[in-house]
Amino acid sequence: MSDVMLRRLTRTAPPDLARCIPGERERAVRVLLDKVEARQRLVREIIERPCGQITELTGQLAAAEHTLERLETNRENVLELATGDGTLPPEPPPSGYHEILALFERNGDGLSAREVCRTLCTGTGTGTEPEPGLFALTSPAPKPPETDPS
Repeated sequence: MSDVMLRRLTRTAPPDLARCIPGERERAVRVLLDKVEARQRLVREIIERPCGQITELTGQLAAAEHTLERLETNRENVLELATGDGTLPPEPPPSGYHEILALFERNGDGLSAREVCRTLCTGTGTGTEPEPGLFALTSPAPKPPETDPS
């Protein structure tokens, strides 16, 4: 007899639920079913949380997309109205414009031109004050000459 056959014959089989003490089979099945149902409830809860978040995020995304579409339409209408009488559409404000407005908002008492220049130029590193009251833009460092790769 082969080793495989011998192992099959001597192996103990799992207990048969049908041969259990009367009532034990039903109790054993009920315990197993209770565990399965508890696990199902847990997995359903795990599924429901992200589904709720997905629903909420989908609503937020749709609202943001709708707002963006409205803003794009508004922009097109304003440009159309501005150019309808032959005038050119407004140009965007120059660089630094928003920084100057923010500077005045932070200093509600008002600023002199010197204070504005000093704050914007020297505070941001875009300029220098070589002499009192004289402001100059910082010139970028010269680029090294390009060498011919051939």
